Amino acid sequence: MSARPSRPRVLAIAGSDPSGGAGIQADLKSIAAFGGYGMAAITALTAQNTRAVDGVHAPPAEFVADQLRAVSDDIAVDAVKIGMLFSAPIVEVVADWVRRTRPAVVVLDPVMISTSGHRLLDAAAERAVLELASAAHLITPNLDELAALVGAPRAASWSDALDQGRRLSRQTGARVVVKGGHLAGPSAPDALVDGDDVYEVPGERVESRNTHGTGCSLSAALATVRADGATWEDGLVRVKAWLTAAIREGERLWVGSGNGPIDHLHALDPRTSADRENGSWARSAWDRGAAVRADILAVAFVRGMADGSLHRDHWAEYLRQDAHYLAGYGRVLRRLAELAPTTDDRAFWAASAEGADLEVERLHRRIVGEDVGMPAPVTVGYLDHLERTAARGDYAETVAAVLPCFTVYADLGRRFAPIERAGHPYAEWLDAYGDPQFLHTSVLAESVASRVADSASHEQRRAMERAHDVSLIWERDFFDEAWRGTEVSSAYTATDPGHVG
Repeated sequence: MSARPSRPRVLAIAGSDPSGGAGIQADLKSIAAFGGYGMAAITALTAQNTRAVDGVHAPPAEFVADQLRAVSDDIAVDAVKIGMLFSAPIVEVVADWVRRTRPAVVVLDPVMISTSGHRLLDAAAERAVLELASAAHLITPNLDELAALVGAPRAASWSDALDQGRRLSRQTGARVVVKGGHLAGPSAPDALVDGDDVYEVPGERVESRNTHGTGCSLSAALATVRADGATWEDGLVRVKAWLTAAIREGERLWVGSGNGPIDHLHALDPRTSADRENGSWARSAWDRGAAVRADILAVAFVRGMADGSLHRDHWAEYLRQDAHYLAGYGRVLRRLAELAPTTDDRAFWAASAEGADLEVERLHRRIVGEDVGMPAPVTVGYLDHLERTAARGDYAETVAAVLPCFTVYADLGRRFAPIERAGHPYAEWLDAYGDPQFLHTSVLAESVASRVADSASHEQRRAMERAHDVSLIWERDFFDEAWRGTEVSSAYTATDPGHVG
């Protein structure tokens, strides 16, 4: 038997939605979408559909306690998501169970006020939910619930919402997800607030009526990815991308005539809509990483390299670390050549490995010489991730892991190649990014990844997505490392993709 379960075991404590879009049904779908094993304790039965809630029936609080005891007496619970609790006695039962069992991950979606503004709990139950919030690790209120929890009017702006999130985090000791989807404007950002620290994740607004159950789904998915090893920050990036696609895909379900559900399991389609529309697994992976790519463009190192203002010390540190990285990266590419199932693929990866070696000699050694010092923590972490992936011997997963090293730099080349070169201190480097041969090689790498994904099993595709997304995060941190020197960014976590989520 494995020492570590293959799937995080996640218990959802919430009400039931017979139409399947929210509550326990949405929780279990969200847990499954991120590879978790879902369990459920029912706090209320509702009669509802996509148009309205016609009735609610809650079991006695003692029976909710029986459900929780039955699960935890027999099964190790890796994470808990708490949703609708209906009454003060049920809140108190759940709070008592959480304090006694102390689950490693507790996510509270404080279902107090509907998105239409209707209060769902009485004053006593609201006070009990606020007390329960202090036992949670993460709280995911909508804007009305956030305002109620801090005793303030509903936030009218993103800055007001973030201020309320800081207040709630300081008040409870928990992290808070502040959600901007119900504010006006073309964007829909979310943010993870931890005391005074704010980690924003930008997002696009999707015009859709299929938003039923988004709060339930977000919280259940975050509990699952956290239990699977992700940091809260990287978990929010991943879950937000999934939720955005799930909202967009919801219309394809043709469920109900009111506010329809999201498509929780859109990624289980052998060819997702992004694949169908773009004809490319690689392109859908690129789109899924939009928030991390935005972070890359915002890193001071990247901005300074593009406009020429980057200090030479930061540049030299980047070159030293990149020399270490390319040496290890070349080894991984040679391993890919060994794993490749076709002659063409073997030739492609072998040529790419040779190109990495030549790049070190052509630009790195000439500028910084032989003394490149020691590899910094992020450099070690990124290479460890790639080498661990390659050591597992799965061709598809390893292809996905190396892909961001092609696509990220090709994107920078396309963005910055047209700039005025006269007197630009980093023109030679930007030219290397934007070189037509390198851009063509990047397209070929995307083609290989998409072709491999088309014939991969569902489990392999999931492993590919994980390996790709983790590499993209390391790419961001690699640039940031050169700017911040030996200081490691907050995203530096366990390097094994199986522990990142």
